[in-house]
This record gives sequence, C-alpha cells and structure tokens, in this order.
Amino acid sequence: MKYKSLALLEQLCIQTGEHMAFVESLKALPLADLNNRPHKNSWNILECIAHLNLYGNFYLSEISSRMAASQSNAASYFNRGLLGNYFAKSILPKDRPNKMKTFPEMDPIHKQLDKNVLDIFLRQQQNFLKLLEQAKSKDLSKIRTNISINKWIKIRLGDTFRFLVNHNLRHLEQIKTILSNYSTIDQTSQVLPTVDQR
Repeated sequence: MKYKSLALLEQLCIQTGEHMAFVESLKALPLADLNNRPHKNSWNILECIAHLNLYGNFYLSEISSRMAASQSNAASYFNRGLLGNYFAKSILPKDRPNKMKTFPEMDPIHKQLDKNVLDIFLRQQQNFLKLLEQAKSKDLSKIRTNISINKWIKIRLGDTFRFLVNHNLRHLEQIKTILSNYSTIDQTSQVLPTVDQR
C-alpha cells in the first residue's frame, strides 16, 4: 500500500498533538492516582508513560541521526515495508488486548516516578514533531532505522514513524482503561480528550 508522504506526516502530527493534549491533562490528577496500580503486576499511569519515554530515548536519536546522514530528497509517496508495516499494525490497541512481552530494559515497573515523567514525554513529543517536519524533505522509503529489539533489523522511516505513534496510542488507551476504574474519572472526564484511533 502506498501513502502520500505529506498526508501521512500530517496525520501523524495531528495524532501526536492529540496525544500531547491527553498527557498534559494528566497533570491535573493527584500523584497518588498516577501511581495507583490496578493490579499487583500491572503498570500504573506513570509507568505507562515512562515506558514510552524509554522508547523515545532510543528512537528519537536513531531517527535524527539517520535523517541527518541521508542525502535522499522528498518523495511524493511512501511504500510501507512488509516487516515495518507488521510492527506498526501489530502494536495498535485492539478491542481484545493482545498481550506483548516487554523487554526488561523497557520495563519501568516499580520505579520511583513523579510527574516529571509527563514533562519528559511532552518534550520528547515536541522533538518528534520537529522530526516529522524535517522528514517532509526526505524519502520515507529509502531511509531505514534500526529497531530497539534487534540491531540487525532495519525498517523504513515511514514505518518507524507509524510504529511510534501507534505505540503511544496503545499505552494511552491503556491509561484510559486505568482511569475508567478511578472514582476521580468523573471529575477529570471533561479535560481528558478522546484519543484518536484512526
């Protein structure tokens, strides 16, 4: 399947903005709620965000360096790759959640976390928006990035962008599920925007 490159990047920018608005709204919650664990071995809200930050630490640097090293020019269309498309689609939230094992280095469970985790996420997403803007002058099919789980595998830049946004969406939906079990959800429902699931 082909995507119009600029349309894809614009869609990802819109979704990222919505994700940022959602996380910004979480600052209104008490720290106790953000650290409340639904089940003994499940993540709380801050751990969900910290997990996303760990991925951001890897991918933002990887994307930046690969784009800087590329001499490619903008292409009108992006052709998704077989493996990259699989990663991007498999990480999407589903009606019946598909459990995925988290690698230990990406698992923040039982870390001492505070609201600074939310600020880190927002700063990372600001940087991500800048990378999406820079990518408008690049070929999303020709540039390839490493993935976090295997240094020998590379996927197309467009698929890397799609994976990151879908990964954020997955865990923000997880947070919404956690919030739905809180008594405070009635007080915060007006300030928590619905996460786009396109």
